[in-house]
Amino acid sequence: MSGLKILDFSTLLPGPLATMLMADLGAEVISVSAPGRPDLMNGYPPIIDELGISATSAWLGRNKKTICLNLKKPGAVAAVKKLVHEYDIVVEQFRPGAMKRLGLDYETLKKENPALIYCSITGYGQNGPLMMRADHDINYVALSGNMLMMDREDPQTLSIPNFHLADIAGGGYMATISIIAAVQYRERTRKGQYVDVSMFDGILPFACVEGAGVLASRKYPKGWENLTVSGIRNGPHYDVYETSDQKYISVGPLEPKFFANLCIALELPEWADGSILHQDPEHLRIVLRKKFKERTRAEWAEIFSKTEACVEPVYDVSEMCASEQVVARKMTPQVPIALDREKSIEQIGNPVKLSESPVEYRHTAYPSGYHTRDILGAIGFSNQEIQDISQ
Repeated sequence: MSGLKILDFSTLLPGPLATMLMADLGAEVISVSAPGRPDLMNGYPPIIDELGISATSAWLGRNKKTICLNLKKPGAVAAVKKLVHEYDIVVEQFRPGAMKRLGLDYETLKKENPALIYCSITGYGQNGPLMMRADHDINYVALSGNMLMMDREDPQTLSIPNFHLADIAGGGYMATISIIAAVQYRERTRKGQYVDVSMFDGILPFACVEGAGVLASRKYPKGWENLTVSGIRNGPHYDVYETSDQKYISVGPLEPKFFANLCIALELPEWADGSILHQDPEHLRIVLRKKFKERTRAEWAEIFSKTEACVEPVYDVSEMCASEQVVARKMTPQVPIALDREKSIEQIGNPVKLSESPVEYRHTAYPSGYHTRDILGAIGFSNQEIQDISQ
């Protein structure tokens, strides 16, 4: 993505993740922060001493430059209008209408650069009855139908995902895909466009299997009977079981051949034909719970490493980072610290793998506003003007 220049006005996770992915791929990104408006991502410990920012911020700001602008000041607005002549992709993450009140909306900025690609990331998009509503990841997951799909045997107990489903998949990834599509369109037509990313829209496809059936039949499968039989929902052969050392193993042999391998490995060959799944699935669940309690997680992992049964250990994040698969895929690269390139820290890598143009990890984030004077000075602002509009 070399040659693409992005102004990133976003904070928290969705927008910064999208622009980081593109920066890893060669885009030149300037992150624009506001004085007196700290980014909550910088409050997550630990703090990188050399930078004075959190490890999370050091990751999200990877390969970017950073300036500080008080967008409520006319001079700062004028600076942005100058920058969009060169930085021709804008990413912002305010509520609908906020950038317009600042005089920095798409319609205004495209007058400065008709080829501008302008991406707005919001919870619910730029229209609809919820467009102005203040919500977070948990609310998008709830409204999208995905939370109820995580229920277990007790319908009164709902599972809350302890990860940022809407922020990352619905926001960061969808913004990246949408911007790349807009860039491709501009390459063909020389026309920019407005990109409306809704985090809520972005996670609706997670309900695709069930949603397709509901839309086709207008019926909601009570108790998920059809999906339980296939094992996709609450089937005993698509579940997590505790081991003797209070750790867990994941079991997912949906296909008959894999289920047969599971039964053989567990010394239950009489069930290898799969008939137990239809005759008495709850008895199977009871037996599996008892069986997996007989050995440690490591012992079961060793046993199932020798057969294809779709059985794998449940890792915590530290175990994931140290796993052979993650290392082999180079997903925890050493990244030079921005202010001391002799030192480096491990970070989560970029999942994009391209044979001819691989990602580069040039440096971690800089402290917020580090490049303000250099970048604004280069477009004609005096030191006094820079001081005024950055405070």
